Amino acid sequence: MAIAAFEDRAPDACHVTDYDERHHRTYWRLLDAAAENADWREVASIVFGIDPDSEPERARTIYETHLARARWMSETGYRHYLNPPAS
Repeated sequence: MAIAAFEDRAPDACHVTDYDERHHRTYWRLLDAAAENADWREVASIVFGIDPDSEPERARTIYETHLARARWMSETGYRHYLNPPAS
């Protein structure tokens, strides 16, 4: 299964977005890596395919914003899945 392209910044909307839907598996990977105290540079390389040595600012931004969104999803955004909007 192909991974959808990543934006340099994760969404910061107060609701689950289409982007979140496409990347929820990535969010869980980031939470697991953070729980294991994985080095952010290694995570940026493995998860996002970005070389933190050649693009340090971009790698740090994509890592930090997506980890923040993953935390939001685990604390708040998950409620969307408990009460999905009617179609």
